[in-house]
Amino acid sequence: MSVQAAYNEWSQTYDADTNATRDLDQVVTRRVLGELKVESIIEIGCGTGKNTKFFADLGERVQAMDFSAGMLAKAKENFREISNVTFSVADITKRWPCAERSAGLVSCNLVLEHVNELSPVFAEAARALIPGGWFFVCELHPFRQYQGTVANFSRGEQKTQIPAFVHHISEFVKAAQSCGFTVKRLEEWWHEKDEGKPPRLVSFLFEKG
Repeated sequence: MSVQAAYNEWSQTYDADTNATRDLDQVVTRRVLGELKVESIIEIGCGTGKNTKFFADLGERVQAMDFSAGMLAKAKENFREISNVTFSVADITKRWPCAERSAGLVSCNLVLEHVNELSPVFAEAARALIPGGWFFVCELHPFRQYQGTVANFSRGEQKTQIPAFVHHISEFVKAAQSCGFTVKRLEEWWHEKDEGKPPRLVSFLFEKG
């Protein structure tokens, strides 16, 4: 099953499924970005909107994008009363549907494991951000990927594993530097159920030069 088809299928139960990685991502995003002051935000991989309300409160305008029409339909349903968010289907490995220097923050959450080449995504983030803008990335830690962990969901007895690519921490840093970003924060994160295990998530906060 393709990434797009898998997330379309998963969208029906994504919010209700037990998912420690999704839940930890929400916590991390708020801890790292909660004090930022920005006018315009681009949310990459908004899914059903787990972070969209937070971004709508953080900035004046939010453009929320996702590859999955099913996920976007759920997000629109969940946040139909929020007036400062627009939703759009987008393949983030290609040109994004946004203007140059139109955002103060781009956030990319639990998406890049499904992208083979990081450079096109970082290049588009650099194009979309104003000078001094922020690019936040939060992803499944490669240590977990080395152990065979991938995004997955179940339908009864059947488990669907979503196609994924391993990206080492150095790959994120090199892709960022090649596009004019500097690393301002790099942190590793554990869920409360992860005692004695490798970190579940890694987050980066990059600044556009």
